[in-house]
Amino acid sequence: MFNCTLCYLENDREEYLMLHRVKKKNDINHDKWIGVGGKFEPGESPEECLLREVREETGLTLTDYRFRGVITFVAEGCETEYIYLYTAGGWTGEMIECDEGDLEWVRKDRVPDLPIWEGDEIFLKLLAENRPPFLLTLDYRSPGDRLVRAGVKGIWNFTNFELACGRPDVVVESVHFSDSLLTLSYLISQRENMEENP
Repeated sequence: MFNCTLCYLENDREEYLMLHRVKKKNDINHDKWIGVGGKFEPGESPEECLLREVREETGLTLTDYRFRGVITFVAEGCETEYIYLYTAGGWTGEMIECDEGDLEWVRKDRVPDLPIWEGDEIFLKLLAENRPPFLLTLDYRSPGDRLVRAGVKGIWNFTNFELACGRPDVVVESVHFSDSLLTLSYLISQRENMEENP
């Protein structure tokens, strides 16, 4: 397992700075659109890693940023990742070309239309709702990087459980409340499989 950071820079035009990962070889994120970030170096804190990775990948120096949560990323055949999630609204410098992919400003409401990890829709929704820091576990299985389970915890009460953005292939498996701490887990399955195996 290893630790890394992931940051979504956002501007006043309601856009995220997205990285289309198309340049790096043997990349688990190949052809996906994600935020910027990367692995901790020895002895680094999450904040130090955040600032270094954003500067290396974008050329920008963050001046205003916010910790949003920790994502546990589990994928079949890969090391487990603990991802420290941030958003940033202030920076200095000029953007550079990234050697891991193409950087592009994308409207927030268009990001779900891009090739992203399925679970990204969950935390992007939590970011859009300005939720307090949360813990999110995402469990993927091959083939096709299929999300099979997700669990989220945070210090809030939900008024609805549409974390998967209303997608018809999401089945809510269980919801538990305890001292204002919500745990939600759900099973992702293909609609045709549900119909074949009611």
